[in-house]
Amino acid sequence: MDEKKYQQLEQQITPKPKYLKNCILAFVVGGFICFIGQFVALFYITFFDFTERTASNPTVATMIFISMLLTGFGYYKKIAQVGGAGSAVPITGFGNAMISAAIEHRSEGYVLGVGGNMFKLAGSVILYGVFSAFVVALIKTILVGLGVVSW
Repeated sequence: MDEKKYQQLEQQITPKPKYLKNCILAFVVGGFICFIGQFVALFYITFFDFTERTASNPTVATMIFISMLLTGFGYYKKIAQVGGAGSAVPITGFGNAMISAAIEHRSEGYVLGVGGNMFKLAGSVILYGVFSAFVVALIKTILVGLGVVSW
């Protein structure tokens, strides 16, 4: 069998992806994760006297913690299989990525295995996040200093 016939046979046998279904599931799962995040934020605002602005930091930390727990118990993988990108895009995907790397390398020990590999993927996210925040703050400081934008 030559290469051309093989590619035709492969295209016939390979199942077609269900784009619409996958998009809808990603939207629903991602929306539900955001709904839970909004609920957590309202919890902090109601019971701990946070404002909308100050509730964001503990909300993000709580959502990351919840996703790490779900990953540790094996439930986040099932959510990701259904929701695809809907589970990877919110902040919970960051928590999942961190703890997955740690769990994968736990046999190498706590320091070199868990500690060393936990930030392989997440380290670049943190680095780019901090660098982006620095650049934006620098631009804002320059624009405020020139009087283009008011504080």
